[in-house]
Amino acid sequence: FQDERFIGLGEKTGPLNRRGKAYVNWNVDDPAYEIDADPLYVTTPFFIGIHDENCYGIFLDNSYRSYFNFGASTDDEFYSFGAADGEMDYYFFGAETVAEIIEDYTYLTGCMTMPPLWSLGYQQCRWGYYPESEVLDIAQTFRDKQIPADVMYLDIDYMDAYKIFTWHPENFPKPKKLLQQLKDMGYHVVVIVDPGIKIEQGYHAYEEGVKEGYFVKYPNGKEYVGSVWPGRCHFPDFTDPDVRLWWGAQFAGLVDAGVEGFWNDMNEPAAWGSSIPDIVEFEFDSFRTSMKEAHNVYGLQMSRATYEGTRKLLKGKRPFILTRAAFSGIQRYSAVWTGDVAASDEHMLAGVRLVNSMGLAGMPFVGPDAGGFAGDPGNDLFLRWISISAFTPFFRNHTERNSRQQEPWIFGEDRENTARNIINYRYRILPYLYSVFYEATQTGIPVARSLAINYTFDEKIYDWRFHNEYLFGQFYLIAPTESNQKYCKVYLPEGGWYRLSTEKYYEGGQEVIVDAPVWDLPVFVSAGAIVPTQSLVQHTSQNPSEILELHIYNGEKTTSFTYYEDDGETYEYENGMYYKRDITFSPVAEEIKVDAKTGNYTSKFTKLKVVLHSFDEVPSLLINGIIQSVVKNSDSTQSVTIDLIDDVMLIQW
Repeated sequence: FQDERFIGLGEKTGPLNRRGKAYVNWNVDDPAYEIDADPLYVTTPFFIGIHDENCYGIFLDNSYRSYFNFGASTDDEFYSFGAADGEMDYYFFGAETVAEIIEDYTYLTGCMTMPPLWSLGYQQCRWGYYPESEVLDIAQTFRDKQIPADVMYLDIDYMDAYKIFTWHPENFPKPKKLLQQLKDMGYHVVVIVDPGIKIEQGYHAYEEGVKEGYFVKYPNGKEYVGSVWPGRCHFPDFTDPDVRLWWGAQFAGLVDAGVEGFWNDMNEPAAWGSSIPDIVEFEFDSFRTSMKEAHNVYGLQMSRATYEGTRKLLKGKRPFILTRAAFSGIQRYSAVWTGDVAASDEHMLAGVRLVNSMGLAGMPFVGPDAGGFAGDPGNDLFLRWISISAFTPFFRNHTERNSRQQEPWIFGEDRENTARNIINYRYRILPYLYSVFYEATQTGIPVARSLAINYTFDEKIYDWRFHNEYLFGQFYLIAPTESNQKYCKVYLPEGGWYRLSTEKYYEGGQEVIVDAPVWDLPVFVSAGAIVPTQSLVQHTSQNPSEILELHIYNGEKTTSFTYYEDDGETYEYENGMYYKRDITFSPVAEEIKVDAKTGNYTSKFTKLKVVLHSFDEVPSLLINGIIQSVVKNSDSTQSVTIDLIDDVMLIQW
């Protein structure tokens, strides 16, 4: 159609509107990829079409190499999609909104489970953290400098000769002691996991895999051999249920040492020098097939095996799983990061579009490596990237061995102080963010939301000047900009918007020029926003103060928000151990209503501080019929603090 637009396809570079572009789905290992590279690491053959005030979705359920051509070579006559082989099996989704299409798609392919709370905090990683004394030194420096952090990563150097399920005897001689020390400091540990099993006599994973026939083979029955980090390796067949069970059980030693997070890498699958041959065969859940069909689902099934195995071993605690390669449905098992991105402004902004597009394809828990993995970010680029990543679902700082150190204090005292303040804010809004993740588990709606979800038929949001903008949850609008920009033009969709840093009000439906210094990313809060926050903690194992703050930004329309809480680490919420409340702001009725709680969990908070932003000054509020005095906090805010009760709370003015 003349006005037709196309969005989605997941981890694909390029503009928000895919019209005029063509893409291929074949997961690849592409280090420091170009900003227009295709394909990348993840295949999600699902897109949404928009025209004539209507929208629809199509999911091609085919794991062979596939293609999508949105008029790139047809003079706008038609678009097409197809695959190299397999069944022409696809689903058509018809709904009134993009949000409903995503909800239907994730009803089909699955929604994520609640992540561990600690995985929403700041995560520190570097290829090259060894020996264990360096890991402890970095971890302690975060605490000494009071920069909040929850996760320390161990890259390939923690292993003995890069053999999975082992520890380096010199660099990490006492892993259980190390992880206990980190736990005592408030850290959780994530270790990298590669699929290649080193061919070495006496290595238990190799010998068991060969004995049981768990590795992928050529048609003549000989195990395939490819070289990766450990050298010559065999590769488990994760499409075989028995292999998945075996793989999951292998994590017992890591779990016993105290590991709770598992980072699946090199699972496109990757091998040095070339692609793994098409003739290699896979079990494919008893429908034996070749690499042609199994390639794109290898990362998905490896992540599945890792998740199912570690969930069982952790005995009720939630593991954190991260993967580089994936297929549709990955959200059931794993978070996804956007691979080996380069340290540049162009990659930073391209990464924003990747995250938003992945959200459109049903993946809520996603993010890039803040600061860039390959190369050295300048001081301002690092700070800008940290600013954006603080409003990204997955928040990890990661870089390669041959780059400069990338901890926040490396970039000078001013940048360190600003980075600390940015990370502090992330920790203060964790009650909001955790509730947004809960919404993703129920509806599939992403945490980082392309404006195409809420403002589908607003032509401005597809303009290349504004297509990087996105919503973080329901109420924050993020306007990413280059690190060297002092001012930028932002498009604010319909409604009203407050600049987060200044509380200046802007009417929506217009382009505005705003300040964009490197220490103040343009972030806006929508009129009517309901944002629960907490006191600052240095890690999520610390208890915040007893006060839950509820920030209400004045607006003209009724808004609502579902607040959610549980223990943050177990699956007891599936048995009713959660705390949930619907909150409604009704400006016409001049009231805020907090519905009675549902669930059997007791909140960690006992007080509620209601903070009113940009309301007319009021000396008192009526709370459940009782007059309460109001405190003026600033020119634009006033507040009242009351006991948090489980029954309905009605706040009127």
